[in-house]
Amino acid sequence: MSNDPMGESHDEDPGQQPVPGEPRDGASEAGREPLQSYLYHAEPAAAEGEDVGWTADPDHHLDHPEPYAPHEQVVEGPLPVCDYTADGEVACEEPAQERRWSGASIVAAASVGAVVGGLMTAAALVWALGYLPGSRPVGANAPQADSPARPTLTIAPGSKMAEVSEAVAARVVPSVVNVTVEDASVDPFSGQEFRQAAGNGSGVIIRQDGYILTNNHVIEGADRIIVTVGVEDKEATVVGVDPASDLAVLKIDGTGYPAIDFGASGDLKVGQYVMAVGSPFGLEKTVTVGIVSALNRSELMRGNNSITTYVNLIQTDAAINPGNSGGALVDAEGRLVGINTLIQSPAGAVGAPQSAGIGFAIPVDFAADIATQLIENGKAVHPYMGVSTDTVDELAAAEYGLPVASGALIKFVQPDSPAEKGGLQRGDVIVRIGERDIKTTEDVFAAIREKRIGSTIEVEVVRGDTRRTFTVMLGSDADRR
Repeated sequence: MSNDPMGESHDEDPGQQPVPGEPRDGASEAGREPLQSYLYHAEPAAAEGEDVGWTADPDHHLDHPEPYAPHEQVVEGPLPVCDYTADGEVACEEPAQERRWSGASIVAAASVGAVVGGLMTAAALVWALGYLPGSRPVGANAPQADSPARPTLTIAPGSKMAEVSEAVAARVVPSVVNVTVEDASVDPFSGQEFRQAAGNGSGVIIRQDGYILTNNHVIEGADRIIVTVGVEDKEATVVGVDPASDLAVLKIDGTGYPAIDFGASGDLKVGQYVMAVGSPFGLEKTVTVGIVSALNRSELMRGNNSITTYVNLIQTDAAINPGNSGGALVDAEGRLVGINTLIQSPAGAVGAPQSAGIGFAIPVDFAADIATQLIENGKAVHPYMGVSTDTVDELAAAEYGLPVASGALIKFVQPDSPAEKGGLQRGDVIVRIGERDIKTTEDVFAAIREKRIGSTIEVEVVRGDTRRTFTVMLGSDADRR
């Protein structure tokens, strides 16, 4: 058996096909049967209850086959008229009546039939599509009497995506700058010092007098910072950094810069249109669009000398890549709602991180407060409670015989801290702060960081076999420095 290019298989040699009129399987000319023997043959009539066999086998079952010949019966004179009255009589055929049709009659009949058929077809379609009063399309589900009515979605006229994106980009791009960081190096041969680019990121002009908001990790460790505004490169100075929130403020000389308009991240809704603006991979003035994918994401990252707490992050599917950090996330009005900061990338461990459709931005309500503190004081302070905790999971709970399967175990309470004043003790397991359930140490950081200095919170803990709730007034982390 061979296969042809079309995938069809051939089990027989095409040169050995049977020839019409020639015997198959080695049959001789003398043994060839007449053509009539291949027709169906009736077996002798069987009695009631016996099988009557039919075969198309050329090896017929008659002892003496006779060639088939049609039997003709000649009838002379007029056809008899049937007068069948008894079971013993043989029924006869009714005499055929000859009818003649004119060509005009045939055409007229055909025309009428076509019109009637068309009308019936049209009526069937109208009924099937549900256009008749009281009818519905074929296959449509019957309305459910108990199902609630769905709200009507109204789309404002003229809100085409392309038009919105063009208008937002034209408004926002001038306010977003490219940030290049340079490191100082010494030529080992000449001994001369020189600077070379070590990375890039983005920044947002937040005041006309040259203040720029960006991420701390964009400029951390830089010996020199160059900001590109339009087509002009300007050296920037660092006003203040806050590693705990991963934010920093830069300053360039001059005034009259195109400062961005501020929005409110607290008003964002999942599914809302957003645009990310920045310099991914050094490609300045790049815009990508998407939606708000989720809200209130929190993340805790530990550095060499600090812990960065990202609270209530905005998740978006607008493409964010390396170089977008510190850039703007804006709404459909071109107002700043977030500072692009993190991405979730499956390639981060094996290659250059890149967009996987999951990016995060620091909400502007929080970022604006930190920026104001950095401009006014050169540093930022945060609320704190004064405890050191470990995450409790099922394994730890079983090992130490804890009565809960998750939470944050207090290992240390800072003396004279808000936690100590509020009554918290070493060995307590925090399970709730305010309205937030606590399952990890990161949850404790996020719950405290989203509050304000001086605010009062309810802390629920498990102590021994009992649950207790304590009231704690948050202080400033500046008090512990």
